[in-house]
Amino acid sequence: MSNGSNEFRRVRVWWGRLLSRRLQFVLDITVLVLAFAIANWLRFDFNVPAEWVGNELFQLPLVVLVQFTAITLTGGRTFIWRYTGIGHVKSFFYAALASFVIILSLRLGLPDAYFHWRVPASVCVMDTVLAFGGLLSLRVLRRHLFERYEKRKRLRYNDWMNEVRRPVLLIGAGRAGVLAAKEILDRGDLDLEIKGFVDDDPGKQRRTVVQGLKVLGTTEEIPKLVRWHAIDHVVITIAQASRDEIQRIVTICEQIPVKVRIIPGLYEILQGNVEVSRIRDVQIEDLLGREPVRLDEESLMHFLSGKTVMVTGAGGSIGSELSRQVARFHPGSLLLVERAEFALFQIDRELRESNDDFDIVPLVADVGDTARMSTVFKTYKPQVVLHAAAHKHVPLMEYNPGEAVKNNVLATNLVGELAGKFGAEVFVLISTDKAVFPSSVMGATKRMAEFVVQDLNHRYETHFVAVRFGNVIGSAGSVIPIFQEQIRKGGPITITDKRMKRYFMTIPEAAQLVLQAGAICRERDGCEVFILHMGEPVSIYDLAEAIITLSGLKPHEDIQIVETGIRPGEKLYERLKIDEEDVVGTSHPKIFINKIADRPAKDLREALERLCELSQNGHERELRSYLNDLLPEARLSAQANGEEILSENPSEPVQTEAHADEPLNLSSTAQV
Repeated sequence: MSNGSNEFRRVRVWWGRLLSRRLQFVLDITVLVLAFAIANWLRFDFNVPAEWVGNELFQLPLVVLVQFTAITLTGGRTFIWRYTGIGHVKSFFYAALASFVIILSLRLGLPDAYFHWRVPASVCVMDTVLAFGGLLSLRVLRRHLFERYEKRKRLRYNDWMNEVRRPVLLIGAGRAGVLAAKEILDRGDLDLEIKGFVDDDPGKQRRTVVQGLKVLGTTEEIPKLVRWHAIDHVVITIAQASRDEIQRIVTICEQIPVKVRIIPGLYEILQGNVEVSRIRDVQIEDLLGREPVRLDEESLMHFLSGKTVMVTGAGGSIGSELSRQVARFHPGSLLLVERAEFALFQIDRELRESNDDFDIVPLVADVGDTARMSTVFKTYKPQVVLHAAAHKHVPLMEYNPGEAVKNNVLATNLVGELAGKFGAEVFVLISTDKAVFPSSVMGATKRMAEFVVQDLNHRYETHFVAVRFGNVIGSAGSVIPIFQEQIRKGGPITITDKRMKRYFMTIPEAAQLVLQAGAICRERDGCEVFILHMGEPVSIYDLAEAIITLSGLKPHEDIQIVETGIRPGEKLYERLKIDEEDVVGTSHPKIFINKIADRPAKDLREALERLCELSQNGHERELRSYLNDLLPEARLSAQANGEEILSENPSEPVQTEAHADEPLNLSSTAQV
């Protein structure tokens, strides 16, 4: 009985589709015939001479055949009518132009003996406009009826569920605002009722933007508008709103108070990553005002497509995002190297769920294990190595300097040596702004790692490069997740110093720019440090206040902010370059090249041997002293409690505001 029912259902669906196609065919032919008839009536002022009727009937099949063939060949009849959009107009335009040229050519080219085939020029023009305008109008009407039916169906469902619609204001009447308003209005399943727009553009005030919705006032009038219209919450619909702009709106709404939310970035919407209606709470990333990264997709595809790509530290914040970004460009295989089993399991499972067109190889391995890493390189021979494995937590590495040296310096040297020996095309080291004037063990080891890849580049054909950037938002152990956890516990939020500032960028932005830097490096000689444009440094104190506000609480009332003092190895301000080093631009506006001076290969080899000896034997005080000697710009304390080393030529402390609070000027660099 079930099989018979299923067969009947399939026949009914097939028959319905067949009737639909036949009906569309009949409607198209009807429009073309009526258009030709109306064009002739208009030419003769609705009084067609009897002798011309014969010519009209003779020309009708030819004209309809040419127009129908044109619209078919340009794809105008392949579109689903209820989804007709502005992008489909092009097909109708080309079909109209082609048919007009053909019919007019017959009119001008045929001799008088064939006058029956010669359609008057005036009829050609009017018929073309009426015919293809009519065909397009049919489809637009079908879409309108479909959307109206769907909306009414959702509204009936909402009424049945007794759903109350919440009044909202949209802040921003630009392109993103119009897109958001249209989708909210077209969808009946959203419990939102738009009362109007808010926009600071004087030219838009009190004017209708879309479907009867007006700009009701400026952002300064939000308190008044919220009271008048009983607004539940406001939605920021500004494409690529700046940090200051979002902060100003959040502050206004906090004082009313009314909840403020935001739509995704316009670039995400246009790329199809998210829907306009995916309204969410304002996040700290929005207040940091990072612009979306524009990637050179072609060069990245050439760099990664079909290649065997290795990501070390693949379970970490940066490593996992690098793996996701690499997957977008269809590598031949992706090697995930990670010593933390559960972190590796998570990224492996995530990538397998969304990618099945390339091999994913999860490899449990410690990048400092010579035998294991040699086996991995010998077995898989990676062509691109993205080295993200590292110890990165500054205070922890002050208590574990030997482990920092092993992982950040010696392991980098090991993986780089293997990449060179097994013929990898590119090796990319993830570095940090803490490598500049390092005051911590972590920063000093990353600075040494930069010199290691510089040396390796001279010894192998592989292109070696280091990519230096600041803090990433939301990475494991970073300040933002710590603040959020402290808020969940009821506070207080602890900061080390009110004057402290840091550079921030999002994890996807950092990963994308690392890949772009690798692609640029492939076209150059390597042995360079690439710097990512971090924008303006952010006050950690202001960041703490913003996170408290976004959590729906009031700073210094609901949640206190307490200073605890600078921890071992920390700096008040970070820098991205050393004064004596030159910085030049690249083909990408957010990537710059930092020219660092070469270190003698012999000295570096001896330094690595000495670092290995000191890190293995647990001579922490000597290790710190030796790092200071290796890096004249470094100023490490003698031990984790902050006791300073007294050296013969101590470098100038980087803690001083006058020295370190100078933003890197990347606008005046030369492009290479």
